[in-house]
Amino acid sequence: MSSVVVWRLVADRHAATAFSGEGARKYGARWSPLGVTVVYCSDSRSLAALEIIANALNGTKLVGAPWAVLSAKIPESLIERPLRVPDNWRDHPHPRATQDFGAKWMREQRTAVLRVPSVVVLGEFNYLLNPAHPDFAKITLGQPAPFAFDTRLKR
Repeated sequence: MSSVVVWRLVADRHAATAFSGEGARKYGARWSPLGVTVVYCSDSRSLAALEIIANALNGTKLVGAPWAVLSAKIPESLIERPLRVPDNWRDHPHPRATQDFGAKWMREQRTAVLRVPSVVVLGEFNYLLNPAHPDFAKITLGQPAPFAFDTRLKR
């Protein structure tokens, strides 16, 4: 059975709960409205880092702060790859249509994982993991490893 490895980058203090979906539930994001528990991951470590940089709030310290990177190995059969997403998926700020799209996927429990396009790097993808889906247990979650942003990245 083939699988996909995805990456999650979190502040080190959140490493133990990196796959809980609590951050997205508390704050919402492009593909999930406030109150929806989902875990955002990326195709690669570098895309995960770029997503953090793109979404960092003013004043967020990236360089010198303790970060952790974690992997998740997902069986291909658990991943939904939609043929279409809302036409305005790249809009900033993110539109309600993309949040509705992700919320519908969560509500219908179609798959444990949804692949969605990255706004930050066109042609690359982010993955939404549903920790409440029965097949989530089939995903192999990696252990946290230290991650540091290059000191040339000034924020």
